[in-house]
Amino acid sequence: MKPSKSYREELLKALKDPSEALLYLDAALEDPDKRVFLLALRDVAAAQGGMVALSRRSDLNRENLYRTLSQGGNPSFLGLGAILKALGFRLAVKPLRA
Repeated sequence: MKPSKSYREELLKALKDPSEALLYLDAALEDPDKRVFLLALRDVAAAQGGMVALSRRSDLNRENLYRTLSQGGNPSFLGLGAILKALGFRLAVKPLRA
């Protein structure tokens, strides 16, 4: 029997690709539970070097990043913008009907 691959390992491998990460984050935003988006951001951060690297790129404190991106996190608008920028993304507004 072939050993199964870890879902998390495969997810993080896929999220190293910015296009995959973008789709993943976009899908997470569609979930009515906004905590899902924070967890998705945490996954993308893990795939792209982890919280230490994100902290350096965003100039945000590592401990605060862990709290911000937890299920109970509540990031500020500026903090969220800094996190997204450090991951290579930006906030955008789209019409509800395309």
